[in-house]
Amino acid sequence: MRILAGLLVALSLPAVAQQAVTLPGGASATTETHGDWTVRCQVRQPEGQIACLVQQEQVDNQSRQRLIAMEVVPNGDGLLGTLILPFGLVLDSGVTFQIDDKPAMQPTRFRTCVPAGCLIPVTFDAPTLVALRAGTVLKINAVADDGAAVPFSISLQGFGAALDRAGVLSR
Repeated sequence: MRILAGLLVALSLPAVAQQAVTLPGGASATTETHGDWTVRCQVRQPEGQIACLVQQEQVDNQSRQRLIAMEVVPNGDGLLGTLILPFGLVLDSGVTFQIDDKPAMQPTRFRTCVPAGCLIPVTFDAPTLVALRAGTVLKINAVADDGAAVPFSISLQGFGAALDRAGVLSR
């Protein structure tokens, strides 16, 4: 019965999925650094597809605690992802993004908070992606529980190269 089920599955899969998909060097997962960004890819099983994401994480050197993290994946001509910020922020205010000294974008609301921090969904359209690739810093403005402004920043050094590499690896 198992042999018949396996044969039926094999016959129903497209030809691409039947071939062994690997990353460079035959790896099933890889991590690369491009400037301040990291590309993480892995072969998804049983689909045999390569999934890549581009991320940056900033950690406090003394406490080794994460301060901020962002991960994105290409979505058509834009990007989708998640930003993780620490606790102690006014959730109703959300955050605003600003690339270099360009005007700030519309506020984005927090999705939820989990033990790792508070999550903000990230959606950048094609024009914003072009600006991110050309920019030097993504500024993130939030409000602390006491009402004080809390600025964060994410370096865009290596961002374009990391996205390009993720695109090459996931083909």
